[in-house]
Amino acid sequence: MSWFLEASYAGVAVWTIVVIGAIVLVGAFVQATIGLGLGMLGAPLIALMEPQLVPTLLLLLAVPISTAVLVVERHHIDWRVVAWALPARVPGIFLGVWLVTAIAGRWLGVAVAVMVLVAVALTLHTVEVRQTPATLVGAGFLAGTAGTAVAVGGPPMAIVMAHRPPREVRGTLSFFFVVGSVLSVGWFAVLGELPRSSIVLAIVYVPLLLVAIPAGAWANHRLPRELFRRGVLALCAASAVVLLVRSVAG
Repeated sequence: MSWFLEASYAGVAVWTIVVIGAIVLVGAFVQATIGLGLGMLGAPLIALMEPQLVPTLLLLLAVPISTAVLVVERHHIDWRVVAWALPARVPGIFLGVWLVTAIAGRWLGVAVAVMVLVAVALTLHTVEVRQTPATLVGAGFLAGTAGTAVAVGGPPMAIVMAHRPPREVRGTLSFFFVVGSVLSVGWFAVLGELPRSSIVLAIVYVPLLLVAIPAGAWANHRLPRELFRRGVLALCAASAVVLLVRSVAG
C-alpha cells in the first residue's frame, strides 16, 4: 500500500492516475450518453488533484471522443455553421492559451470553477438564439476561449444549435471540436506549454475511451435522459464549487 501511495509515473502519483482514470471513464461514458460531460466533470476534479494537466489532458482526450462521434454522424454536418464558427475559434484559442499561461496558481482553479459553473447554468437554462453570422462567430470565439482555457467549450455552440435535429448537432459539433481541439493542442505545443505528462496519460487512457464510448452509446436510449443529465450537471456544479472554495481559501 505504501508503494502505491508513493509511486509515480510521468511525474504524476500512481494513485492520482488511477483516480483520474476513473473520472475519464465516467466522463467519457456520460459524454457518449448525453453529449457533454468529460470537460465539465473532468476539469474541476482534475484541477483539484493535478492542475498542470488542465486543460491539455482533456483537450487531447477530446480528439478521439469527438472523432468517434464524427465517424457516425459525418453525413449530418451543417457546413454553414462550421464556416462561420470554426474560423472564429482561432482568435479564441489564442486568448485561451494566454489565459492559461498568464493565470497561475490558485487563480487558475478559480477560473476553471467559474467557467464550469457558467457552463452548467447555460446548459440548464438554454435560451433561444437565432443562427446568424454574428451569433455563430460569437459562439465560435467563446467556445475557442473556454474550450482552450479549461476544456469546456461546448455550451456556447450548443446554445446556437439547440433547436436543430440531434444528429445534425452531434455531427456539426463533433467536427468543430475535433478540429478545434487539434488546433488548441497544437498551439500549446508550439509555445512549449504541452506537458509530457498530459501526452503520456492521454495515451494511457485511450483504452478507457474504447470501453466508455460504446457503453454510453448503448445507454443513450435506455436511461432516463433528462434526469440523468440533471444529475450529471449537479455533480459538475458541486465539483466546481469545491474547487472554487479550495482555490479561494488557498
